[in-house]
Amino acid sequence: MSALSGWIAGAAATLLAVILLSGCAGSGAAPQLEVSAAASLRRAFTAYAEQFRPAMVRFSFAGSDALAAQIEQGVYPDVFAAANTELPDELFARGLVRRPVVFAANRLVLAVPDGSRIAGLSDLGRRGISVAVGSPTVPVGVYTAKLLARLPVAERQRVLGNIRDREPDVTGIVGKLLQGGVDAGLLYATDVAAAAGKLRAIRLPDSLQPQIACGAAVVTGAAHPSAARAFVSGLLRGAGRAELLRAGFLPAPVR
Repeated sequence: MSALSGWIAGAAATLLAVILLSGCAGSGAAPQLEVSAAASLRRAFTAYAEQFRPAMVRFSFAGSDALAAQIEQGVYPDVFAAANTELPDELFARGLVRRPVVFAANRLVLAVPDGSRIAGLSDLGRRGISVAVGSPTVPVGVYTAKLLARLPVAERQRVLGNIRDREPDVTGIVGKLLQGGVDAGLLYATDVAAAAGKLRAIRLPDSLQPQIACGAAVVTGAAHPSAARAFVSGLLRGAGRAELLRAGFLPAPVR
């Protein structure tokens, strides 16, 4: 064999070895888990995903109602996590998800830009004040409607008269506040904490608070059911639960 022929044979063998090794490495790669989750869960879930070993996690964050509607229309992620329990329960009743679990709780707060002179709900009815809330179909909007319904009628009407924006998820409310588009908003406490000091949370009376609970479920027909079950389990104990508490979520209420 000539030197050139030997070099060609050696190069071919090396290339074949690289291809075989690449194929072996690819076959052992972690699956990609698709998780549709409420926008309010972004901070905690992103931190959790960095520690989740059974799979690489890709998120779709949006309003819980919009994500539930996608599942109803045939878009099937592996996991659905909502800012309420009603939407997972409704999907379960239709056979679109496995039995949901309640994994966290939250609170509504009055959110204002740092430095604002607004001190409480009574200020939201003042002339010239603009307020952003969630749209009527998204969980934060539903919770807000329940809270406002507990105000005296006159005060409630004044606040309702100052609502200028109804956003499809909490991200929109935060954006309006940070951009100066509105003076105040009704948000989850965790969303204000995630704003890194740019927003201030004003605690609201316990008597006005609705019960806020988050539910998650493995989607029926999930491509990676084992990893999906592990992800949901981690929200109840382990890294997921730890990140939820670190982000300011409260322990899940007992159903």
